Amino acid sequence: MPRVRFAPSPTGYLHVGSARTFIFNWLYARRHNGTMILRIDDTDLERNTEQSLQSIFEGLQWLGLDWNEQYRQSERLDLHQAMAQSILDKGLAYRDFTPASEESTVGWLFNPGQREISREESDRRAAAGESFVLRYRVPRDTPETVRFTDAVYGEQSKSTADIEDFALLRSSGAPTYHLASCADDVDLRISHIVRGQDHLTNTFKHVLIFQAAGFPAPQFAHLPLLVAPDGAKLSKRKHGPVVSVTTYRDAGFLPQAFINFLCLLGWSPKDDRERMTREELVSAFSFEGINRSNAVINFTEESPFDAKSLWLNADHIRTMAASDLALALKPVVEGAGYSSERLGLITPLIQERIKLLKDVLTVGDFFFVDELAPYDSAELIPKKGDAAMALKALEAAYTALETAEFAHDPLEAALRAAAETVGIKAGQLFEPVRVAVCGRKTAPPLFGTLEALGRDVCLSRIEGAVAKLK
Repeated sequence: MPRVRFAPSPTGYLHVGSARTFIFNWLYARRHNGTMILRIDDTDLERNTEQSLQSIFEGLQWLGLDWNEQYRQSERLDLHQAMAQSILDKGLAYRDFTPASEESTVGWLFNPGQREISREESDRRAAAGESFVLRYRVPRDTPETVRFTDAVYGEQSKSTADIEDFALLRSSGAPTYHLASCADDVDLRISHIVRGQDHLTNTFKHVLIFQAAGFPAPQFAHLPLLVAPDGAKLSKRKHGPVVSVTTYRDAGFLPQAFINFLCLLGWSPKDDRERMTREELVSAFSFEGINRSNAVINFTEESPFDAKSLWLNADHIRTMAASDLALALKPVVEGAGYSSERLGLITPLIQERIKLLKDVLTVGDFFFVDELAPYDSAELIPKKGDAAMALKALEAAYTALETAEFAHDPLEAALRAAAETVGIKAGQLFEPVRVAVCGRKTAPPLFGTLEALGRDVCLSRIEGAVAKLK
């Protein structure tokens, strides 16, 4: 059974590309009854922040996808140094004593003055406390070809003549990303490494490390990058908060819809489905469905969100159980300082009208406020009617609602009877009542709205509309 890992560095927020990497790892693990591991790669002590770490956890927790094991690289330094020592003892690494001030003058492939230092001299200088960087001894005299098969990009090869003597340990003794990542992958028995395509070139170095340490390399699957409409790699510096997962959370996306959207960036099922549940994604996911070309997130200056992400979110909202949607809307409503007491009645009325959870505050604002926003009294006049008709309709509606049972069917019957009593069409009565209680002509279905608002609110607002007309 596979063991996969998501290994973020706590140097910033949870990037949408990183979130997709986590999701693809999670889907593969769940599809094959494997193990999902969260490993915090926090060996870059100068750039790590606790705030970034919390942001990563917040983003993952919002997605609602679990993991089976959790580790921090900074707690595993002995393991990293042990692997470095074993590679050195095999003669596959060497100490580079080049002073930091002179490193810029050294060729990028290797420093020939350091590769040839004998092991005895190297041990003596290290024991004397001289600073060094431990470098992998890439084959030079007889170049070799490093090969691996990528599940997405196929056969990959590179000559060691084109690979520099990369560092395993920094002069501080801390492991580099290459060493720490490989040492942990070996120790945690990682079977598949699923990560961004920008790591593809690193993989040749990692294959060398696995070989030097005496372990088979895991299976690799590199994911196409997420890019902006102009083809540039997404970055916070250039593209702002649109690349942060928490931006989507705060804007009112459903976690499942956001997961669905990210999955369709660079991957597709074998059929034409677009809206998919978590279970459907698990069942359909495979490396074969991953595309090789980069995936574009089509945001604009006018809209920070891709049109497909908004469509998917609206579609998920429309098709979810109203009771589940009410639970999702509750923190949005309460966070704005309103009561969520009547959300069970309100939610079915607005479910078809919202694209984002926060839309409840604009589409259904009149359900929550004590006083309606000002509106023109002319809005109360029905089609083919006048102010006198509007006044007659509102007064008749007020009388009917004083005694009517506040449920959908009795409310409809009472208002239709009121319209007949005063000799106007039902629609000509419904129009001014809708504006009176909602403050606008375009609103959710009238009778459900009246029921959700309750008798006292409806009568008070109709009374205010009558006064406005008079």
